[in-house]
Amino acid sequence: MQNPNKILIIIQARRGSSRLNEKILLPLCGKELILRMVERVRASIYGRNIVIATTLKKEDDVLVELCKREGILYFRGDEFDLLERHYHASLYFDADIVAKIPSDCPLIDPKIIDKVFDYFFNNFYKYDYVSNLHPATYPDGNDIEIMKIDTLEAAWKNAREDYQREHTTPYIWDNPDKFSIGNVEWETGMDYSMSHRFTIDYLEDYKFIKRVFEELYPVKPLFGLKDILTLIDKQIPEIKEINKKYNGVNWYRNHFNEL
Repeated sequence: MQNPNKILIIIQARRGSSRLNEKILLPLCGKELILRMVERVRASIYGRNIVIATTLKKEDDVLVELCKREGILYFRGDEFDLLERHYHASLYFDADIVAKIPSDCPLIDPKIIDKVFDYFFNNFYKYDYVSNLHPATYPDGNDIEIMKIDTLEAAWKNAREDYQREHTTPYIWDNPDKFSIGNVEWETGMDYSMSHRFTIDYLEDYKFIKRVFEELYPVKPLFGLKDILTLIDKQIPEIKEINKKYNGVNWYRNHFNEL
């Protein structure tokens, strides 16, 4: 495995949200949502170095204080230029390998993080960038993108479009002639990316995630994808109805449809 001290997992987070304000601070089984998410990412065998990358806005001082209290690394950068924020956070923490995970994935399965990292390192000389998003097959909310620092730097230097700056990695997957891109698909051969929504953008998403935590966390704090699917597909299927109307609302997929 690559030197773990050179692997950095960046969780981008801020209090402001156009759809569900302060979603990262909403409570989940007694702790803020962002802390529950960090717990899950830390459970990955690659989760030694995690940094919360937030903004310079005063409203995000609260998030910085939360990181200090909990002993979580943090970095502050541009509010809207996420590419800038990710790149400079990577330089600050001297990373060779950078993973990007959005803060709206509190149900992310640590084993999926491990699987994407394993694929990246098993194909280290073949790919510059590996994700499980192109195409996406896992339930939305299990998003991870991994890249070499040189790849991130090239995107930072050359990306010009607003959406390429705001979403960090589109310049990479918009230019397959410049970068070697790999993808990890769900080994079941199924595509749940449109039918199962584990991310949080709307109040209904929070109600769904909260219910999943309330059912599973007390008996198995590090519950995984299979546990969630068993719960919502077999044991209590009405849970899946809570945010069903937003299934398929996915920026990555919509971006490709617009090209």
